Amino acid sequence: MKKLNLIIVALMFFVGSNVMAQTKTKPAAKTFNAKDYATFGEKFKVGKVLTKEQMLKKYKNLKKGDTITVQFESKIKSVCKKKGCWMKMDLAGDETSFVKFHDYGFFVPLNADDSQAIVYGKAFVDVVSVDELKHYAKDGGKSAAEITKITKPEVTYSFLATGVYIRK
Repeated sequence: MKKLNLIIVALMFFVGSNVMAQTKTKPAAKTFNAKDYATFGEKFKVGKVLTKEQMLKKYKNLKKGDTITVQFESKIKSVCKKKGCWMKMDLAGDETSFVKFHDYGFFVPLNADDSQAIVYGKAFVDVVSVDELKHYAKDGGKSAAEITKITKPEVTYSFLATGVYIRK
């Protein structure tokens, strides 16, 4: 009987130590170092930054008129080539988020394409008119032929940023 109790205690100790070892090994959290980023607009405290996949899920749950305040990180796909007054950021799949800047109060560098960025602000779903789409296409350096192909309004995943951090 003593041997059985000893075996049970040893087995419980072995199983318990394995469970503890598994719960202690978590992947290291990604830390934000402001020295690695250039700041545009207002500085903000980086925390609970969504990935591009998580951001797309948030957008898919929004209806026109809904807004949410969030931070998300992704690659800048393109920037306004005239002033840097807007940018498109990658979301999951082929989707993008169209980012404008609060009160037209700041711009990002014209050569920020393909840079990693963290944006803070309000996300919402918008319907963009044909005239506005043509304006953005012209600012984005599209050809006249590409611009004339724009014939219907577009539902977009929009973002009004109050602050942007772009990785140096």
